[in-house]
Amino acid sequence: MTTLEFKPKLFSTLKTYNRKQFTTDLLAGIIVGIVALPLAIAFGIASGVTPEKGIITAIVAGLIVSLFGGSKVQIGGPTGAFIIIIYGIIQQYGFEGLTIATLLAGVFLILFGLLHLGTIIKYIPYPIVVGFTSGIALTIFTTQIKDLFGLTMASVPSDFIEKWIAYVGAFPTIDSWSAGVGVLSVAIIALWPKVAGHSALSKLPGSLIAIIVMTIAGLLLKQYAGVVSIETIGDRFSISNQLPGAEVPSLTWDVIKSLVSPAITIAILGAIESLLSATVADGVIGDRHNSNTELIAQGMANLASPIFGGIPATGAIARTMTNINNGGRTPVAGIIHAVVLLLIFLFLMPLAQYIPMACLAGVLVIVSYNMSGWRSFLSILKNPKSDVIVLWVTFLLTVIFDLTIAIEVGLICACLLFMRRMAETTDVKVISDEINPEEEESDFQLGNLEHLTIPEGVEVYEINGPYFFGAGNKFEEIMGALHHRRPRVRIIRMRKVPFVDSTGIHNLTNLCMMSQGEGIQVVLSGVNPQVQAVLHKAGFDTLLGEENICSHINLALERAKQLL
Repeated sequence: MTTLEFKPKLFSTLKTYNRKQFTTDLLAGIIVGIVALPLAIAFGIASGVTPEKGIITAIVAGLIVSLFGGSKVQIGGPTGAFIIIIYGIIQQYGFEGLTIATLLAGVFLILFGLLHLGTIIKYIPYPIVVGFTSGIALTIFTTQIKDLFGLTMASVPSDFIEKWIAYVGAFPTIDSWSAGVGVLSVAIIALWPKVAGHSALSKLPGSLIAIIVMTIAGLLLKQYAGVVSIETIGDRFSISNQLPGAEVPSLTWDVIKSLVSPAITIAILGAIESLLSATVADGVIGDRHNSNTELIAQGMANLASPIFGGIPATGAIARTMTNINNGGRTPVAGIIHAVVLLLIFLFLMPLAQYIPMACLAGVLVIVSYNMSGWRSFLSILKNPKSDVIVLWVTFLLTVIFDLTIAIEVGLICACLLFMRRMAETTDVKVISDEINPEEEESDFQLGNLEHLTIPEGVEVYEINGPYFFGAGNKFEEIMGALHHRRPRVRIIRMRKVPFVDSTGIHNLTNLCMMSQGEGIQVVLSGVNPQVQAVLHKAGFDTLLGEENICSHINLALERAKQLL
């Protein structure tokens, strides 16, 4: 029985905490809070909810992930990866449906941690991660075209291809002022690191600078130039700085069943992104996170966030790296980041109504570019065809359909291609004259060439690799091709078989029974202890007789001579 693995890093780091570390954590937390502000607003709006819900998510989830997480420096909150999923769920089930799906995802994440699945999730193939991440990035970029250029559209189609057709048709309605704000926002964010250099201003994120500059510019244009075509957050949403009360939605079994699939998608994506972020952070700070504790904390965050009106959250790589680069080394920095966001929400939130929508679109264009991982995408295209197939399938399904289908089909493709590759590593060869001792390793233990001469009436079949369903079928094909040969003894050499599965046992049992029906005795050779234990449970001692299961080839050949 596995033990509960829940060891928050906060408790272990506080044992040696000091004033110097608090000073660096305080600075890092303030900077990360400032960095998180524009992203939380942008992610909230892009997801189809109000901007304050994005900030509430960053506050609640950020606090819980830092309090109970398995990483010292992880920063939790809303991320770009969830935008498309959240938007789709809201369109189909409404905000209450999203709340229930997020609660279910929280439960699944906690179960992942309790069942010690943290290490398993890390093994999801890299092409799948790159495929759906690049697909999400392209989809996010696509959703921002209307606001980026101020297009006049009654509605924006949800389908990717239809969306671009609608954009082309609406392009003559472009608003030059909004387009100017959007393009300048992208330019400011992209060029700010070079402009700020190594000065104190470099601590401020380019997205915040763009929002401040463009908001002021928009107000001045409206006041003194009479420009009223630049849409702002306040034109589309009613901004509130009131903290919401806790509210649990009504749950019915039918609703839960309908939302299990999107909830699992949220949970898997949240697990992948948070553990990927924690792993990247480990490499920078020289630490090792507890993946199962991190999953439990992520689950707790996704249980709390929707209760207070928030949306799904996970570990955010960009904010985590900002935390590290500014000296954050304990979860205290993440707690301070949540407090900073809370203070901004309470005292400065009404000012968000003046932020131009085109500016937020520019922020998300940069987010989608950074998220695209186009260099990784191009490098995978040089890999084996199986990786390329998985990459393209996941990418195209993410863009054209949705992430739920993309992850499911991508995993199926990856598993099938992996099984095919594993089957190809196992080969079966037939030896009917003699075994070359120069090819032997530890199994060549006795005697000389004479001991390895195969007597007439004996054939040796050597299986090299795992004996699972793929190899079992291959072995059956070889036996079928040699059905006209009738040796008196068949030696099946299994010295290089590390494991055998149920299909392999089934095929081997059929071979033994078929051979016995034809008057042919089967002898097993070189069976390792693990495989022998499996065969013993399957009743091979009774089927063949213990004397016909030999430890190495020399004894198997001696047994064959006795049978002859």
